[in-house]
Amino acid sequence: MTTTLITGASSGIGAELARQLAAAGHDLALCARRTERLDELAGEITAAHPERRVAVKALDVTDDDAVFRVFHEFDVELGGVERVVVNAGLGKGAPIGAGGYAANRATAMTNFIGALAQCEAAMEIFRARKHGHLVVVSSMSAMRGMPRTMTSYAASKAGVAALAEGIRSEMLGKPDLDITVTTIFPGYIRSEMNEKVEQQTRFMVDTETGVRGIVEAIEKGVDTARVPAWPWKPLGTAMRHLPLGVVRRLG
Repeated sequence: MTTTLITGASSGIGAELARQLAAAGHDLALCARRTERLDELAGEITAAHPERRVAVKALDVTDDDAVFRVFHEFDVELGGVERVVVNAGLGKGAPIGAGGYAANRATAMTNFIGALAQCEAAMEIFRARKHGHLVVVSSMSAMRGMPRTMTSYAASKAGVAALAEGIRSEMLGKPDLDITVTTIFPGYIRSEMNEKVEQQTRFMVDTETGVRGIVEAIEKGVDTARVPAWPWKPLGTAMRHLPLGVVRRLG
């Protein structure tokens, strides 16, 4: 049995991850800014799986001190957190120089600086215990620079992917530490973040289907995963090599 901590668990991908991981036998530590939603989710999960332990706490991942405190509190209360899913994210944005700096900054602070704090807190726990599984949720938009409202978001997710890869690289040189690092690159998965996007957006899949691919990758402990695998596994490779004028049409 694994105890998994998920940030940004109150809605969308985070909430569905909690449901599917609970069904797979995981105990859960769930945190987000909106505790009323977390309480509802915890009730739903324990009703469906009475044997599961589900703990909830309020957390704003841009509050550095709170991140470290909440992660360590969960670790103590649940007898050891073995996996952390760095999932909390923000999708605000505006074209650079168009007067939307506040939105772009908020996205960068949440998606990168907030993720850095979460990785630091998780790795403190894992290093002390000499094992653990860090899962970092990036985005397919991290493959290349994106235009318009996606610019800051894509840049923050590229930074998160590089952060995870750096941690993974270090762990390769630490045979005494059994720590796995998985980077997830979701494509267009329906969530609250993109609820205003038209349903016919190319390649969009429903939340349950998209998260099923994420859970599969997490359970396998792979280094990286583009999900859903079709079309994002081949498309991600193409995105890295296609002319920027072609790639921008995917933004």
